[in-house]
Amino acid sequence: QVQLHESGGGLVQVGDSLRLSCACSGRTFSTGTMGWFRQAPGAEREFVAAIWEGGEVDWYGNSVKDRFHISLDNSKNTIYLEMNTLKPEDTGVYYCAGNPRPIHARRESEYDYWGQGTRVTVSS
Repeated sequence: QVQLHESGGGLVQVGDSLRLSCACSGRTFSTGTMGWFRQAPGAEREFVAAIWEGGEVDWYGNSVKDRFHISLDNSKNTIYLEMNTLKPEDTGVYYCAGNPRPIHARRESEYDYWGQGTRVTVSS
């Protein structure tokens, strides 16, 4: 059974940095795609970032590129989302997602596995 477990969320101030983690169990995604999505209150789930080819290729949503960085530690079967220069609009629940295939995925429907989410609140 595949399980994804996010951690690292919390309450931070504008301009702060935060690192989220997603631990994967039940299978390895080293040859697949892992991604992060977020959902703000009252909004639809939004693509944040994804990574594949064992960490060699990554891509980002327009609202976070140049501020966020996704990475993969194959030895720990864990992905990370380093978030810098946080803004109030980055507030939301952040979800980790996985697809065992290496695809350039940005849509929710392209991911097969999901974590329960970790909440990030950026206070001004």
